[in-house]
Amino acid sequence: MTNDIKAQPGQQEKFLSTSADIAIYGGAAGCGKSFALLLEPLRHIENKDFGAVFFRRTSPQITTEGGLWDTAKSLYKLLTQDFIQNPLRVTFKSGAKIEFHHLQYDDTVASWDGSQIPLILFDELQHFSEHQFFYMLSRNRTTCGVVPYVRATCNPDSTSFLRKFLSWWIDKEGFPIKERSGVIRYMVRLKNIIYWGDSAEELTSKFKAEGYTEDDIQPKSVTFVPALLEDNEILTKANPTYKANLLALPEFEQQRLLRGNWNARAKAGDLFKRADFEIVDVIPGWIEKEVRYWDRAATEPSETSPNPDYTVGVKIGRLNDGRFIITNVERFRARPLEVKTRIKNIASQEPDCKIGLARDPGQAGIAEVDDLILHLAGYDVVAVPEVIKKYLRWIPLSAQVQAKNVLLLKGAWNEAFIEELVEVTDNPKEYDHDDQADAASGAFNLIVNESVGDASAGEALSKRYAQ
Repeated sequence: MTNDIKAQPGQQEKFLSTSADIAIYGGAAGCGKSFALLLEPLRHIENKDFGAVFFRRTSPQITTEGGLWDTAKSLYKLLTQDFIQNPLRVTFKSGAKIEFHHLQYDDTVASWDGSQIPLILFDELQHFSEHQFFYMLSRNRTTCGVVPYVRATCNPDSTSFLRKFLSWWIDKEGFPIKERSGVIRYMVRLKNIIYWGDSAEELTSKFKAEGYTEDDIQPKSVTFVPALLEDNEILTKANPTYKANLLALPEFEQQRLLRGNWNARAKAGDLFKRADFEIVDVIPGWIEKEVRYWDRAATEPSETSPNPDYTVGVKIGRLNDGRFIITNVERFRARPLEVKTRIKNIASQEPDCKIGLARDPGQAGIAEVDDLILHLAGYDVVAVPEVIKKYLRWIPLSAQVQAKNVLLLKGAWNEAFIEELVEVTDNPKEYDHDDQADAASGAFNLIVNESVGDASAGEALSKRYAQ
């Protein structure tokens, strides 16, 4: 049966045939990355002791409609019917198994201490941290007879550790070097520094001369196989309009997801343009549902911190014609107790408005938002973990603003709101504040993905840009 399941000729086939210890595949959206990754474990499913683990950064990225788990079930049902939902696991007749897990926080990797994983697969590696990648590499070991190895997919991200990691395969303009596609190099990582060589022997000789032993020097072979939408003939034939979806993105996102440019990044005005915001005096039609999303800070201006972040609550509604309208923005600086009090006072004036609370990934952030949810007992409240990068959370709102599908109700808050959003980029050093951008995108992502609930609204929509 597995003979009927095979890679597409070209880059996908090159990725699946490499002998490298670590192979990374991808670039543009729609190039068949996840499918290639799902094919990889099938070569070992007759080995009863074999196991593979797929990782996405968060659970919703695995289980959203049409995501990794849905695709796995569609593919693997040809070989087995044994699918387990909790944990997400596929078991084959031989006893070989494949699992699907998240690494939501940096320290989630600690839960894998003591594990032995013959094959580790990272889907969308650019969302993971360098620490997570190399920590899990230490779990890549086995006695099942399969030489342990790692496979990963990615989209270009100039802010990811991958940009530097893959720099040999990428030219100065940010595009993959065609002649280096699939070429294997070797690396040694010592004291958090990566050293590269053209052969394992080159690195071994270099470090032996510096007094290292063979146990200290164990070079890993690495390769990168870039791909574009055009490399996925099946998708382009089945969905010929998909390219138009990518062309509708902001220019820097087109550079990333259509052309595979690793240097592409947002400049001021790329995400939000002043001319795209339409201010209306009255609400057209009627609002079908509303949410207010809070991005919280807890610091007042002081001599040591003269320009701290703001607490911002953005209220957005979905109109009966399908468009959206931002009706109010609350923005203030205050100490923690006053922040709690003001949020509750505003909630009391909007009893039918769903409340979203940004939740920082650390333990302190979880405790703080749990306390605030208790303070808001009686209201419809959901906590939203913010684990993907800011500019990825902004993109869904940006796309709708550019399409003129987001209105602003006239108010004193309009100018400060627009001024901040047109300045944000993917580099926080280039602007002063992004609290309103965070709150607005959080509100938008929550209202369009309300059914996602606590599982991190916004990731389902953002996933569209990371296929």
